[in-house]
Amino acid sequence: MTARRFRQVDVFAPAPLTGNPVAVVHDAEGLSDEQMAAFARWTNLSETTFLLAPTAPGADYRLRIFTPSGELPFAGHPTLGSAHAWLEEGGVPAVDGVLVQECGIGLVELRRTGEAWAFAAPELLRSGPVEAQVLAEVRGALGLRAEQVVDANWVDNGPGWIGLRLRSADDVLGVAPDAAALGDHKVGMIGPHPDGGPADFEVRALYPGLGSFEDPVTGSLNAGFAVWLTRSGELPPSYLVRQGTVLGRDGRVRINTAADGVIWVGGDCRTLISGEVVLD
Repeated sequence: MTARRFRQVDVFAPAPLTGNPVAVVHDAEGLSDEQMAAFARWTNLSETTFLLAPTAPGADYRLRIFTPSGELPFAGHPTLGSAHAWLEEGGVPAVDGVLVQECGIGLVELRRTGEAWAFAAPELLRSGPVEAQVLAEVRGALGLRAEQVVDANWVDNGPGWIGLRLRSADDVLGVAPDAAALGDHKVGMIGPHPDGGPADFEVRALYPGLGSFEDPVTGSLNAGFAVWLTRSGELPPSYLVRQGTVLGRDGRVRINTAADGVIWVGGDCRTLISGEVVLD
């Protein structure tokens, strides 16, 4: 039996139990794909990750990311939570204040922003308008009227997101999705809060195939929204998102666009569980 270090990290969490948990297995060399997938099903979290030695030049570590139903090339909250776990376990980046993660979509850079870390939003693998038939199916499954949807776009940076820009945060919070009708569509919604609200925008992420149908706080979706909407000028270069409200969470995602145009997606991480796991 091999005991491996293990952490469960609350990501995008301004306080304990408010964000999105990720299970992180350290020193995962020797585990098979089947063992990783089985543990991800067992944790039944939206994502479980495995830290390995890097194979790409310039990377500090390699990360594999599993949902209960399969492997992802990239996901946001697992990226931040795994970086937090790697550093807490004693990992030392090659460049101070910068981390380079190797994952399915290639190299993802992270940097320290104050006390927290943020990842560089990856470029979209698929973008552009959502096909009329697909949009009609999604609107019907979400119970949205046409006038509630300001715009729709593919914001796929790995998971396959369809992004919907709604009129308001109240419209986002008011959606009561029909999971069966939504099928395999992975849908994110964003809408503005009024001035003085708890954040600038409210976001929800519906992801069939996760341990739960709705993801509490989602880095990849927020990254996709930022790439789409800040570059089009529809959203400001920097803003604060609240996510997880309907699930009893209170996540916060910070979007900041640097002077060089790189979009950084960050939030607070905190380890809630630390110990060992035996998987073989």
